[in-house]
Amino acid sequence: MKNTLLFTALFVLAFHALAQNAAIYQEQYRVQILRTAETITLDGNLTEPVWQSAEKAADFWQKWPRDDVKAHLKTEVQLAWNDDYLYLAATLYDTGRHVIQTLKRDVDFWDSDGFAFVLDPVNEKTYGFLFGVSAAGVQTEGLLQAFDEPGMEWDNRWFSAVQQHADRWTLEMAIPFKTLRYEEGKTVWGVNFIRNDIKNNQYHTWTQVPQQYPGVDFGYMGALVWDQSPQKSKGNIALIPYLTGGTNVDFENKTPASFTGGLGADAKVALSAALNLDLTVNPDFSQIEVDQQVTNLTRFNIFFPERRNFFLENSDLFAGFGVPPIRPFFSRTIGLDKNVQPVPILFGARLSGNLDKNWRIGLMDMQTGGKNGEPAQNYFAAAFQRKLFARSNIKAMFLNRQDIGTENNDYRRNADLEFTYQNAAGNWTGWSGYHKSFQPGSKGQDAFFNAGIWHNGRRFSTIVDVLSMGSNYRADMGFIERIENYDAERDSVIRLGFTYIFNESNYVIFPRNSKLINTHSFGIETFLVYNPDDSFNERFNRWRYFIEFKKRSELQFRVDNNLVALQFPFSFTDGAPLPRSRYDNYRLNVEYESDGRKTFSWEIAAEHWPSFYTGTLTTLSAGLRYRRQPWGNFNVDVEYNRLQLPDPYGQSTLLLIRPRIEINFSRSIFWTTFLQLNTQRENFNINSRLQWRFAPMSDLFVVYTDNYLAESETIDGRFRFTSFAPRNRALVLKLSYWLNL
Repeated sequence: MKNTLLFTALFVLAFHALAQNAAIYQEQYRVQILRTAETITLDGNLTEPVWQSAEKAADFWQKWPRDDVKAHLKTEVQLAWNDDYLYLAATLYDTGRHVIQTLKRDVDFWDSDGFAFVLDPVNEKTYGFLFGVSAAGVQTEGLLQAFDEPGMEWDNRWFSAVQQHADRWTLEMAIPFKTLRYEEGKTVWGVNFIRNDIKNNQYHTWTQVPQQYPGVDFGYMGALVWDQSPQKSKGNIALIPYLTGGTNVDFENKTPASFTGGLGADAKVALSAALNLDLTVNPDFSQIEVDQQVTNLTRFNIFFPERRNFFLENSDLFAGFGVPPIRPFFSRTIGLDKNVQPVPILFGARLSGNLDKNWRIGLMDMQTGGKNGEPAQNYFAAAFQRKLFARSNIKAMFLNRQDIGTENNDYRRNADLEFTYQNAAGNWTGWSGYHKSFQPGSKGQDAFFNAGIWHNGRRFSTIVDVLSMGSNYRADMGFIERIENYDAERDSVIRLGFTYIFNESNYVIFPRNSKLINTHSFGIETFLVYNPDDSFNERFNRWRYFIEFKKRSELQFRVDNNLVALQFPFSFTDGAPLPRSRYDNYRLNVEYESDGRKTFSWEIAAEHWPSFYTGTLTTLSAGLRYRRQPWGNFNVDVEYNRLQLPDPYGQSTLLLIRPRIEINFSRSIFWTTFLQLNTQRENFNINSRLQWRFAPMSDLFVVYTDNYLAESETIDGRFRFTSFAPRNRALVLKLSYWLNL
């Protein structure tokens, strides 16, 4: 704990002088929003009188591939409002055919010609919103979170319309105030506008955003100026009931087909303009798209992102603690048992948002049911965040996982305290944190400490992170990579703490006069790991060189060296486990990705480990995509791994084949079929999903899933399937409706 306080004090003293006044930046970019009593017909035509008089935000900057010149295409944005909606009108001058990747909502927005409206309603650089529309009228929306990537999985209700003209396309948006989280009394909001000019491989922003920062960066937003603050929306309650029905059959256990049905609901209640209560009863996630499978040839588990909408709004309040992939809170653990099998979630509640301009709060409680002899569980989380300086904060979190209805009253609790500093310009960030777990019979070594610093310059960037993990630290509601080590000889998992030091540095060259290349990027990574007794565990070094071409293709080269002092016997094959020893592993990698704007695009990668745990590993992967703009996408990805270890450690050939078919019948009817053959998991999966969005945020899903056992073997270098049999099959229908009360 002393180390945490010392690092925090030194960091603030060293870099507080670098802070800039973001208010001065907002003085350079200001746009007035006009109150109107007119009826605005949302058709994209911009014929209403308000659009003839509203102030225009124009004169955009190029954001990529350069940030020091004005955009060559003209863009004009206007804003208006009434008691119910925030309206936006945009005129985007252009000629020729647009690049449209899909008609499916929330997919590939940044790879299509489009326009994004970026908002920070409280103007405190803590959270915000993004609303995007492609030139074909396809919507996407996301949550902006300080110190984290935008949460593009978030969904909510809003409206838009697009019209095409010979020399331009025009757009209208209507965003209900009920969809936004804001504070009454605020007459200046943070705002920016982003234009995707994919046809010319450019991005434009209204404000001049430095190239190394994303266009949604809070520190480079302009000012949206209101003549008067919008009042809190009344009756801001949304109810989303659902109904499911389906049939499934389990071939492995030889059970006959069974029919199931379900009824549940979600609700969103705005307790204030900036504080939201989410409720759920018997939630169902059958419509969520399956995870994309991967081949795992590491010694540790793989992290998959959260996709369930209930957990996404203001998710940074909980998920932002720790450093990836060490997270004390990871919402995907809720609804899974100790064997990572799904269990029913009975009900839950989540309160999140801003209490005032400085304080944010997150409270969550979820109750799961018991299954297969495992007791029911209650999951509680409380997080608090206090803003400091211009873009910094201190935050705390408490977690509790508790058995319900059992005599032993098993529990595990976690407490977390973190400080994050960022100067106003955003080019210096530092963090430190202390995290402790509490469980019955704890014997110490049940905490971890981390601290780091990041400089994000235009050409040069570097990050240093240090972490010390205790062997007895546990996070039942989190994801902690590396602490669990599998001992193949004893078929057991050994918990072993560690200390690591990580550094990554990059240098980018922007050739001014090249007609072929946008950037050259050079990078180096170093990752050192030590055991609790300070003995050596692992070292990873990487050298890389990337070339990004002006026509949206990219070529990458990597050279890796991985020295491992294997602590426990481990097996990558069905052969004998590799013994404890030092293994010096090397890898060469090259990848090429073609121009994704073309009808046919492709990518290919080859890597070779001439030294991989006393053997060799060769990986070849390729992907091919055919895009029938805008209604169809047809993809296939193939990965081949050939692992050869000396006797008696075995050999293995692993295949991963992922065809995907997406057909968009309109902007409201989509059919997606995803096939995955993964010989490492001995599984072939079919997931076919038909979605009809018959009203805003209201859907009918028909989902078909089929799983097959796909066993294989490699003998004398020859690969063959040994069995292929059905495992289980299901057909599910789900109907949900978004009702504003």
